[in-house]
Amino acid sequence: MEPLMAIAIGILFTAAIYMMLRRSIVKLVIGLMLLSNAANLLIFATAGMVRGAPPLVPEGLSAPASAVADPLPQALVLTAIVIAFGVLSFAVVLVRRAWEVVGADDLDKMKDTDT
Repeated sequence: MEPLMAIAIGILFTAAIYMMLRRSIVKLVIGLMLLSNAANLLIFATAGMVRGAPPLVPEGLSAPASAVADPLPQALVLTAIVIAFGVLSFAVVLVRRAWEVVGADDLDKMKDTDT
């Protein structure tokens, strides 16, 4: 399972970099979205992909009785998803405004405009 995840993460990173290097600003935003998803999967894969019980300590014990899932990577990815959604929504609004001003999504045409 982990080698398959490593290959999937590599493909996502490759596709994200490829999309971000295109001249279209829409493809840049799609690449940004793929990059954030690849980073989230990388955090999960780095933490170890094991199934475990919720990290709850029974009453009277100082540690969990059995193997538990690590909540830290889950919390990091949840925070990263919220931040990525905020960045993505800002980028979409920025692309829409740029389209209204310039009338094209080509980055080469956008660098010569002064508004």
